[in-house]
Amino acid sequence: MREMIEYDYAIVRVVPRAHRAEFLNVGVIVHARRALRLVMRTEIDEDRLRVFDPDMNIPLLRSTLAAWERVACGGAAAGPIGLLTPSERFHWFTAPRSAALQTSPVHPGRCDDLESTIEELMAEQVGGKKSP
Repeated sequence: MREMIEYDYAIVRVVPRAHRAEFLNVGVIVHARRALRLVMRTEIDEDRLRVFDPDMNIPLLRSTLAAWERVACGGAAAGPIGLLTPSERFHWFTAPRSAALQTSPVHPGRCDDLESTIEELMAEQVGGKKSP
């Protein structure tokens, strides 16, 4: 039997108009502290997003999500935040913010296959496709 992996996750949300409290899930961030893993997956459903905001700057959103994904991967290419530990980067992502890109509250979980769990979370919370 495989060893169980404890993880925390948050949903990545686009909030086009914060004052309306409407959002669209576009990804997940999964942090497995003991496994030293921080993984982000995203997928933008442009048609659904345009229902919330027909004027949404999709190229800017894609660019911002790409920057977040670099931070999740870590390293110097992600700037100073990319040099933090996976746990510190996860907490940076999940800190409350008033911006067009936010995360949900943090949720805990346990699994024996982290990659399959990430794909399941994407399918349940976002719609299932992987990032391009």
